[in-house]
Amino acid sequence: MNRRWVCLWLSVVVWGPSCALSPPSTARTLPERTPKQVAQRVRRVSRGQVPTIAIIGRPNVGKSTLTNRLCDAGQTNGAIVFDEPGVTRDRIYQHATWEGRDFDVVDTGGLLFDDSDGLFAEEIREQAQVALAESCAAVLVVDGREGRTRIDEQIAEFLRKQRKRNFRTVVAVNKCENHRTEVSLAADFWCLGLGEPMACSGIHGNGVAEVLDELLPSIDDAWEAVAAKAEKEKHESSGGALVSSSSSVKVEEDDPQIDVAFLGRPNVGKSSLLNRFLGQPRSIVSSTPGTTRDAVDESVTVDDRTFRFVDTAGVRRKTRVTKAGPEEKMVGRALLAVKRADVVLLVLDSTVEPTDQDAALARRIKQDGRACVILANKWDIKDDKDEASTRIAAKSIRESLSDVAWADILFVSAETGQRCLRVYGAVETAVKNHRKRVPTNVVNEVIRDALLWHINHWQCPLFFVNTLSNVFFLPK
Repeated sequence: MNRRWVCLWLSVVVWGPSCALSPPSTARTLPERTPKQVAQRVRRVSRGQVPTIAIIGRPNVGKSTLTNRLCDAGQTNGAIVFDEPGVTRDRIYQHATWEGRDFDVVDTGGLLFDDSDGLFAEEIREQAQVALAESCAAVLVVDGREGRTRIDEQIAEFLRKQRKRNFRTVVAVNKCENHRTEVSLAADFWCLGLGEPMACSGIHGNGVAEVLDELLPSIDDAWEAVAAKAEKEKHESSGGALVSSSSSVKVEEDDPQIDVAFLGRPNVGKSSLLNRFLGQPRSIVSSTPGTTRDAVDESVTVDDRTFRFVDTAGVRRKTRVTKAGPEEKMVGRALLAVKRADVVLLVLDSTVEPTDQDAALARRIKQDGRACVILANKWDIKDDKDEASTRIAAKSIRESLSDVAWADILFVSAETGQRCLRVYGAVETAVKNHRKRVPTNVVNEVIRDALLWHINHWQCPLFFVNTLSNVFFLPK
């Protein structure tokens, strides 16, 4: 008897026969729900339950650094910071607390109003408009060292057009580390017409407390509005009125949440799948590899179950990752999201055979002990699709990704939405099997049978048991 026999038995016991020997398209959908019914129950979780502050500014003025300082986030948990324009592209949300008030801070990409000046300029402007629509106040970050520029004036005019009632805009003059010159540096930005400019430093933390104090009235007003809305909905609900929303839903604190992280090589369609699941352009999508930089998260609810999806940057081979740019930090954030996730969606390009890098990512999922669902994307452009070719493709994937051969495989298309609604059921099944606890007597029986089949059973090593599950008790 060898080690492979014991591994097979334990995989059947721990994850069930369907996970060890399941055919390629056996991922279960939500119970007794057709795809159309599931689509009607998918609702995006509104961020309006917590006040949000938008960070706006031109490229490379220190928005991400100031955001990390406002949220007291370090290099690991905060937004990616690198001395290079255009690092941040999507909206990055972080939680902050100041003077007993909780609120969210959304970091945005550098705004440019000439599409020829920068990459994804139009998409970044759209992301900034969404951030402003969700926010109760904004912080315009400018560079005190370079002084007022034409782009700063354009952004100030842009903010005045976006202003809502009681919408406060605070001008934060960043990079003012010298106390002697900060007053003169900040005075140059009175011409923006957005109130008193406040000198601060995202690196050293100077003046950040004053910026937060200026935002407190808007945060308090937002909390009062949230409380009034909740009271109104409670009153209408008690009166028999049905309160519903097609774009958002309120989630209770005790609502179970499943953290789902995307993982895959660059340009396999992770961001497109996230946008398909949410039904809106949450992440910037393009055919250029490496479009997504930082981890982008968003939550949806399906039948009172919350799914928090985290889009990550594409992970290349370790030898190809350049240390001169932000790519090393991008890969680190992607792998950190995998460690924190309940389920990892390993996204493949179905138009090509699984690569060695796909196998390396599958091995990483196994090492981190995460549940996994394999998504073979771009299935709509696959030629000559039939049941036989699908089984051949699934067999090839399982042979190439032997570390996660037990995972369910779904052949999906982010472009057309084919089989995307089945992902929710596959994720729930993976979480259920991953959290399953095997009784001690069952584990002991499997180990006993393995030892009896082994010729020199008294010399059979048992260290490999921990690679499959957590063994809390095993008698000698």
